[in-house]
Amino acid sequence: MRFYFWGFGQLPKMACEDVSMSDDLIEEYRKNGYAVVRGVFDRYEIDELTNAFERVHDEAKMLGRSYRLHNTLFKISNDDNLGPVVRYVQWPSYFNRTLDRYRRNPRVLKIIAPMLGVNLKQIINQMHWKQPGAASSEIGLHQAVQVRRPRNAFRDFSVSFIQTGIAIDAHTNDSGAMVVYPGSQDLGEITVDVDSHRNDQSLSEDDLEKFGLDPCNAVTLEMAPGDVAIWSAHTVHGSPPNRSNADCRFYTNGYVIADNSDRGEWAFRNGVSQPLSGRPALIDYEDLYDNPGPMFVD
Repeated sequence: MRFYFWGFGQLPKMACEDVSMSDDLIEEYRKNGYAVVRGVFDRYEIDELTNAFERVHDEAKMLGRSYRLHNTLFKISNDDNLGPVVRYVQWPSYFNRTLDRYRRNPRVLKIIAPMLGVNLKQIINQMHWKQPGAASSEIGLHQAVQVRRPRNAFRDFSVSFIQTGIAIDAHTNDSGAMVVYPGSQDLGEITVDVDSHRNDQSLSEDDLEKFGLDPCNAVTLEMAPGDVAIWSAHTVHGSPPNRSNADCRFYTNGYVIADNSDRGEWAFRNGVSQPLSGRPALIDYEDLYDNPGPMFVD
């Protein structure tokens, strides 16, 4: 498999160029810690993204095991029902021009600029799959801030970061749509003691109840293909398993105010979209320059 940076010029002409954050959506985001912008990408664009997901999925299946090259990571695990399944791919935009275009699409900037401005680095670029029939496809409740390391590389993270997610398929309660806890961002970072019987950093409902969050108030973000969700660094979120007969794919990208981050690839400089080029930037893989791969990692 060949990995390289693409260099290319103009984005293709897009529909819905007038997409922006209304005052009501901005207020919803600030009050609840999340918002959903409807109809950002049209059917043609979602078809293009779907094709990109299928190509990357095929490449991942050919690898057969989890694999890293630089910041790109293919996460493949064994599912009790389906065998080897592709869970996610981090930083596919280094080798897929379609995914690189959409991570820096001008409409994404219009959505997040009212909160973050127009000079942004990117620290998350990830494709997620939830396949029908999988025995396990849930994502535990967590906050985005929990996995940001090292902490001293980021400043004022709570107001400097927004994560976005483009729905590739219909996201429904049955298919495992993302669940959020409105207002949870106001708690700041939630820290809990991880008992020996817990094998990850996911938050349990008991954990959340200790901080005054009622599981009954959790909201399922049902989305149509082309909708874009945004949520904050401290918003508690996760997703249940896919119990439907349809795929539930999600393209997530996280942006941070450039002056407040020592890490990340440029996404927008002075509002201008920035293609990936040159030496990969340090993001969250600490051995990027000492042990870049390629290598299998399981």
